[in-house]
Amino acid sequence: MNKKSLYIASAIAALSFSACKPHLDTDAPSAGSLDLKTYVAVGNSLTAGYADGSLYRSGQENSYPNMLAKQFRMLGGGDFRIPYLPGESGWPVRPAGGYYPKRILGYTTSCTGATSLGPVFPTNIDTAGSAANVGAAGPYNNTGIPGIRAIDYIWPSNFPVPYSALNPYAARIQLNPALSVLNDVNRANATFFTAWIGNNDVLGYATSGGAGKGGGGSWADQGSISDVSLFSVAVDSVLNRMTQNGAKGAVMNIPDVTAIPYFTTVANNALNLTADQAAALNAGYAGTGITFAAGANRFIIQDTTVPVIKFRQIRSDEYILLTVPQDSIRCGGWGSMKPIPAQYVLDYHEIENVRTATTAFNTILKQAADARKLAYVDMNSYLKTLQTGITFNSVVFNSVFVTGGAFSLDGVHLTPRGYALAANEIIRTVNAYYGASIPGIDVNTYPGVKFP
Repeated sequence: MNKKSLYIASAIAALSFSACKPHLDTDAPSAGSLDLKTYVAVGNSLTAGYADGSLYRSGQENSYPNMLAKQFRMLGGGDFRIPYLPGESGWPVRPAGGYYPKRILGYTTSCTGATSLGPVFPTNIDTAGSAANVGAAGPYNNTGIPGIRAIDYIWPSNFPVPYSALNPYAARIQLNPALSVLNDVNRANATFFTAWIGNNDVLGYATSGGAGKGGGGSWADQGSISDVSLFSVAVDSVLNRMTQNGAKGAVMNIPDVTAIPYFTTVANNALNLTADQAAALNAGYAGTGITFAAGANRFIIQDTTVPVIKFRQIRSDEYILLTVPQDSIRCGGWGSMKPIPAQYVLDYHEIENVRTATTAFNTILKQAADARKLAYVDMNSYLKTLQTGITFNSVVFNSVFVTGGAFSLDGVHLTPRGYALAANEIIRTVNAYYGASIPGIDVNTYPGVKFP
């Protein structure tokens, strides 16, 4: 079956699964010891509803906090205000600055002339008015800011510019963009809150192929792993602000970023060679210790730590990023005649830095939650189960790019169905911790990846 046929067949299967009748079983709804009147969500892109490489209106509508708020309304929860964007194409549209409109599925033709279905950018841009500051229309219940690190919540207002000057999502929703983001996280005065922070303190380093510091990063060190001590102060600052009036809540930890499609989709041994091609490459690499054989081979990657030649074959436990230009591999000799640049590779040293930091940060989050008697949601463990599959009402979700149903087209963020799975895990943990019976969410009523 060719690639185009595979995607179409998967789309039909997804439609069939969506028709499955849900069978949700729950106890009589009860808030237990919780006051759900005013729910506030604190966090980054995952909290905001970011998906497919951008933030857009229906993504905000299908954010996991909005899903939770709908369940809370059954138990006394009030309005849940979201700083909605006006359009669907994604914002900001500023490729030079690292932000892109959302991806959609469309057909493209490769350098070999093959047509396939994959992520493309939309041509109908509907972002007019998106940049206008809407802080005065708050306070908002969803305060998620894409791109924000935990340490950015305590970014000094004069270092060297306010944080909002670097993050348009923050500038858009802050009441006073000249001040710390921390001032805006609890303007609504929560009676219950969720906090999913810290992901970007690791993720930016990983998605850049380890371009920044492997630890000890401060505010100015974009793309680095944050300093552990600074991270701890930031977590305490956020949770102190959220609990200052006695609110209860849930703290989610940081998932293992190397378990997401952004890192696992491009196989590191996908260099398929004929016997003649292998022989030609062996001749070219004579004396380097690198050899090739007919069949599957591991790609050649840049590695400046290798003496003299500065390249090597990738190891089995290293990752090639989803962003690697596929036509450069197909027709440009990347990975065979030329090493894949380091910015598209997460090597074993960088992976160790990521996992060490994730463990340290999650320990801080757990201790901070325990000290304040808050529920602690182990999203790290839960989302790892997507690698083998999570079943909901006979529908199986996994971490396979595009067809797995849980991850959106950027390979990092979740689909609405993926966010619904996360929301249910939050509900499960909160119910157990606070003696509540908040009803679960029917995951299959939400959309997954949209096929053309």
